[in-house]
Amino acid sequence: MPADAASGAGAPAPLPSAASIDGLVLRRAGLAAAGVGILAIVIAAGLRGGSGALGAVFATILVLVFFSVGQVVLGAVLRSNPQMAMTVALMTYLVKIGVLFIFIILFAETTLFDTKVFAATVVACTVAWTIAEVWVFAVTKVLYVDPEASR
Repeated sequence: MPADAASGAGAPAPLPSAASIDGLVLRRAGLAAAGVGILAIVIAAGLRGGSGALGAVFATILVLVFFSVGQVVLGAVLRSNPQMAMTVALMTYLVKIGVLFIFIILFAETTLFDTKVFAATVVACTVAWTIAEVWVFAVTKVLYVDPEASR
């Protein structure tokens, strides 16, 4: 049983609502992406020095901010209009990937940090976030219909 689902000794864990899943995704996917980012920073610092570490730091922060904002937007939509959740999720994902791609292009020639490390860290953190997000949705039972509403 996941630690987030534990609610007491022997009592069944309450099922999360569709609106509360965003906090779970933020915690789990954020930790996964941050962990990959920290690993990238350490590896970049060892292999490429300060500019590599700076590129990995910037990429990690960028991915965490973009994907967290997207999840907060999705959570707001889930609370106000759950029927639009899939549409908004796909649109925010496409926008996030597009903007991250634009950042990679904009910083392609910069000398401020190692651009190859930056690009690799963006990809690695994005993949980590996405895998963790899919995992959360796969293992979490979400009530799409509120059984209490009919009472």
